Amino acid sequence: MTMLQLIVIAVVQGITEFLPISSSGHLALTGQVCDWPDQGILMDAGVHVGTLLAVVLYCHRDLFTMTGGMFQLARGRMTDGGRMLIHLVIGTIPLVIFGYLLVKFDLVDMFRTIEVIGWTTLGFGLLLYAADRIGITVKRVEHMRFGGALMIGLFQALALIPGTSRSGITMTAARMLGYERHDSARFSMLLSIPAILAAGTLTGLKLLEQGDTQFTTDVLIAGGLAFGTALVAIIAMMAWLKVASYTPFVIYRLILGVLLLGWAYGAWSLSGMC
Repeated sequence: MTMLQLIVIAVVQGITEFLPISSSGHLALTGQVCDWPDQGILMDAGVHVGTLLAVVLYCHRDLFTMTGGMFQLARGRMTDGGRMLIHLVIGTIPLVIFGYLLVKFDLVDMFRTIEVIGWTTLGFGLLLYAADRIGITVKRVEHMRFGGALMIGLFQALALIPGTSRSGITMTAARMLGYERHDSARFSMLLSIPAILAAGTLTGLKLLEQGDTQFTTDVLIAGGLAFGTALVAIIAMMAWLKVASYTPFVIYRLILGVLLLGWAYGAWSLSGMC
């Protein structure tokens, strides 16, 4: 991979991972638009690890609270931190189950097509808009119950389809349940930690098995760049959601979805634009 390709992939991942616009969809499209060979699942997971470090840094207070809650749970005491930790576990289980099934039946690459990404970008963008406009705004993360965490987790499993957006679909579910915009994004980011951590662990093991030092270096460079851009994107998004809605992200998804569907069905071409 060239340095230009590494930089573009890392920046795309960093900007899009926690915005409700689908990082996996953008990563799948980047290579096609620029006529680059697909960077592959390993590189995708590598840059996801860079964004994981960014969200850990941003959410360090919540993580500290949950760590304390974990020790209290071990002593038989339920605290806010312990309850939040349980919610993350419940919300992660559906993703693990459906992800395992996709891998087991070799269906991972089946959805990495322009048509699928176009329709999911458009459809789930409209769903986000509806949830944001209709959903009431009365709840904080601290008000969450086990059923709400499970519902958000079930929605998160849909993000295995490129273009859906893991952050977007979990924010959509949270808004449907009445959580404030800022808190919807907050729980979405916390929920990303176990998912990305699992993918990053598998990536590390596969890199060790391959023994390809050059590719490993490429992954580390891209991951570092993704970390920096993700941290900036998180800070900007959270500041925005304190005072405004998800509408700009929805508009972006609608425009992108229409462009992708036009490309998929031969109305125009986006190839070779880089």
